Amino acid sequence: MGRYAVLVTGPAGSGKSTLCSSLITHAQAQGRSMHLFNMDPAAENFEYEPSIDIRDLISLEDVMDEMQLGPNGGLVFCFEYLMNNLDWLEEQLNNAFETDYLIIDCPGQIELYTHTSLLSRFVNLLTQNFNYRLCALYLLESNFVDDAPKFFAGTLSAMSTMINLEVAQINVMSKMDLVKRGETGETKGLLGRAGRTGKDMDRFLEPDPLLLVGEANQKTNPRFHALNQAIVQLIDDFSMVSFMPLDATDEESVGALLSHVDNAMQYGEDEEPKEPKDMDMGDFADADNEV
Repeated sequence: MGRYAVLVTGPAGSGKSTLCSSLITHAQAQGRSMHLFNMDPAAENFEYEPSIDIRDLISLEDVMDEMQLGPNGGLVFCFEYLMNNLDWLEEQLNNAFETDYLIIDCPGQIELYTHTSLLSRFVNLLTQNFNYRLCALYLLESNFVDDAPKFFAGTLSAMSTMINLEVAQINVMSKMDLVKRGETGETKGLLGRAGRTGKDMDRFLEPDPLLLVGEANQKTNPRFHALNQAIVQLIDDFSMVSFMPLDATDEESVGALLSHVDNAMQYGEDEEPKEPKDMDMGDFADADNEV
């Protein structure tokens, strides 16, 4: 059996922990076994008990108290401490799980993915030292994307994460259940200024950046228009980012995402074919004689 890990990343409040729980619930309904790896030293509540928990090694609260650091500095210290205690990590990863399929719930400070090498070092450790096949999910909350400038900001953060981690990455537009409810007008206040519907969001899921630059220019000072054009051209030239819609409350939506993750990691392709449980070689011989 191969070893697989899904790195769930994205800004704070984008729905990472909810997605982790939904993936595990969906997998269990299919008879698959997954294990939660909590990588957030500040996390508190879980629907599923983590099989591996960084808080067993170090907690953000202790670091902030003892080192007199703020939340961001404390998180960086926690990850540096983890990378300096690889014997603990190796022991946790080598536990005899029924299947080595980890869902890794990461912190919401995107600086860890875009501004430092800590997460990329962790990724290299998983792939090179422990032979994990890895896929990253980058979540961007649909409520955040209510205009073109915010969409471009989210797209750039997703691109930066892709470049820094250098693994297969699926970008996810999360909390689409709120957008879909907005089609009826029932939750306009919750959906923000525009009261966005599913139709409004379509242009951000498979975007044409060159068509969105005009909207961005309308919302920014004219002296930034040249910068807007340069950013849009960068996104369009590389065509790296598109978003998959996700409603974590919808089993079909979660299943579709898990299918994409499995394909990205080629899940199960290294397994040996299994013989039917209720048949043995004698059954095949009898069938041949009948023919």
